[in-house]
Amino acid sequence: MGLFWPPPPYQTTVERYGEIRDAGFNFVITGNYVDDQAIIRHSLAIAEQVGLKVLVSSDPDVQNMARRFTISDDRSVPMSITTADARTLLTNALNQYRGFESFAGFSLGDEPPEAQLPSLGKAFAIAREQAPTYTPYSNLVPGTGDGYRAMVRRFVDTCHPPMLSYDRYPLLTSGEDPNYFGNWAIIRSEALRANIPSWVFVQSVEYSGHRFPTQPELLWNINTSLAYGCKGIQYFTYWQPDPARGESFGRALTTLDGTHTPLYDAAKTINTNWLRPVGAELKPLISELAVHANETPPAGPAGFTPDSYLTGTSGSAAVLGRFRPTDAARTRWLLVANRQSGASATSTVSLNQTTVTKVSVFDPATRAYTAQTDKTKIVATLAPGAAALYRLDA
Repeated sequence: MGLFWPPPPYQTTVERYGEIRDAGFNFVITGNYVDDQAIIRHSLAIAEQVGLKVLVSSDPDVQNMARRFTISDDRSVPMSITTADARTLLTNALNQYRGFESFAGFSLGDEPPEAQLPSLGKAFAIAREQAPTYTPYSNLVPGTGDGYRAMVRRFVDTCHPPMLSYDRYPLLTSGEDPNYFGNWAIIRSEALRANIPSWVFVQSVEYSGHRFPTQPELLWNINTSLAYGCKGIQYFTYWQPDPARGESFGRALTTLDGTHTPLYDAAKTINTNWLRPVGAELKPLISELAVHANETPPAGPAGFTPDSYLTGTSGSAAVLGRFRPTDAARTRWLLVANRQSGASATSTVSLNQTTVTKVSVFDPATRAYTAQTDKTKIVATLAPGAAALYRLDA
């Protein structure tokens, strides 16, 4: 559970970072003018005091190495640096931060253009070589269609990232983004192909064409992502970006002056009471199935079809995510997520009795599973945007 756009330098204090920790977050991606080495070191020191990790996205040497210049030993390439120069820049940055326990790694580029991928791949290789115990990170643009899938695949095969992260903000002033699930379907399949976890930025700010989320809408954004196998939830944004930057940024978890909005309390409740416990269950598992039940699926995702575990569905529309362990065990986990953020739902999933011998529902408050009496079906009664997790013993 992470966030982008933390407090600005003059609000980088133990109190402010304690508020981040208390809201359930465990890492911060720098930004919001935390972008020179002195203030980054200060941020790392503050994060260390409260128990947060930091991905540094704004170090000037790393920006020069991975974003502003092309890494090439062909001196005729415009705006290029040599591989040796890139190593030096990365090492210089690493030496600034490696003494901090809170330092987690570097963001090597946010939403990199496709033409930059060959050079970015070299930056990833240098980061792995020079800083093997730290995380090299990059976050992709949203998209759909075959061209986008090819770009995602090229990024994965060129950069070999430790995770596949992207952003898409589906809560529009005009309604729900119709391509939200299609984008998730591509990210899920490419992450599984590469055997790496998928991460996503969820929408936690209002800006041009995008509305301020309610608690059920934030929960819906998170739970539908979990159903698609997501392992890392990142918030965009925590602090309100200055509207003077453009894009008409409005409220986030805080306002521009640091006042908490209702979304701060919503995020704190969701992160601590739901996402942390259910995430601990799902994180070690592998996404086996992500389908839409009781509705015509959006363009790109799959609709429900019976299989050896699930024989039928009825009731309200739901997104079903099924997960398997890394070993050969036949036990499965099923997340039933309400397809709607604005209405309660009751969704029924019928179970194959030749396979499933026991059904248990997860209680996030106790972090325990309770066996159901009825082994033939699951009946999930869900609040707007909510989800329920079940274990299917086989």
